[in-house]
Amino acid sequence: MKLSVFSAKSYDRTYLDEVLSTTFPTLCEIEYHTFALSAETAPLASTSTAVSVFVNDTLDNTVLHALHATGVRAILLRCAGFNHVDLVTAEKLGLFVANVPAYSPEAVAEFAVTLVQTLNRKTHRAYTRVREGNFNIEGLLGTTLHGKTVGIVGVGRIGLATARIFHGFGCRLLAYDPFAGGEFEQYGSMVELDTLLAESNIVSLHCPLTEGTRHLINEGTLARMKPGAMLVNTSRGGLIDSTAVIEALKTRHLGGLALDVYEAEGELFYNDHSGEIIDDDVLMRLMTFPNVLICGHQGFFTSEALTEIAGVTLSNLSDFAGGKSCANSLVTEGHVLVRRDTAPVRL
Repeated sequence: MKLSVFSAKSYDRTYLDEVLSTTFPTLCEIEYHTFALSAETAPLASTSTAVSVFVNDTLDNTVLHALHATGVRAILLRCAGFNHVDLVTAEKLGLFVANVPAYSPEAVAEFAVTLVQTLNRKTHRAYTRVREGNFNIEGLLGTTLHGKTVGIVGVGRIGLATARIFHGFGCRLLAYDPFAGGEFEQYGSMVELDTLLAESNIVSLHCPLTEGTRHLINEGTLARMKPGAMLVNTSRGGLIDSTAVIEALKTRHLGGLALDVYEAEGELFYNDHSGEIIDDDVLMRLMTFPNVLICGHQGFFTSEALTEIAGVTLSNLSDFAGGKSCANSLVTEGHVLVRRDTAPVRL
């Protein structure tokens, strides 16, 4: 069996090759493509039974039909998110689609807190100053996190891991998640979204991107946030209306913004554009604010997470090749996402 891996970086090759050689030595032959999967590049998978993709690859109706026509029968996501996959079309075509539902949630949670600490204490600006011999601390004033209220939107594995860390800082915790269990209550209180926004000094997003959550943070919800609060997004860029956020920053209502994701990141993130003119005016405007911190979707990027991603990806392929039931397989029944052999996941 041949597996075509799209959006492959050097680290993807390193970890997939390692897991393949040590755990699944006879499973498949891997062909790596450094570029993303799209309608233009789909024909390059014509000799493959399966493809593996990442967060910014395109898997819409057109691409899925093109893959199916060339003989591809399995799609392996090297990520938890699946909002970029047309699951309805995949099901109609009989394609096997599986993701990596949870990989080192602590990695993303720790990075979210890193962004908060960096933006709050301005360590990124201090680093630059000191490198130039400037040891003046004027303009680097931050606040103490202990005793502050942190609102967490979405308390799945990553949201809970984030709650544990902020709880350790001595923060008061609020959470909003219409489908959460009771596990968060040992750290704080479940509240309605409006309450969370009005009372939180820091709002951290950890929910999936669906039609119901797209632009969850918009002009209206930003207005309901506590004046001067910080907004953090390490989940999916589409949760935030970037234009509305710019206006909230300009009026000083939003006190700070930390992003590891961006709603139009597909053509930019994971590639070097330092020698080019970036024509995304919204992103460029965001980068002019001194109280905005933007990273390139690296929250997951730890050796532990990459090992788990490679292992689960190839395990999913092994289940497909052996005709076994795969717990990570994604199908659609109407508009409800379900996993084979598991209860529905409500979004």
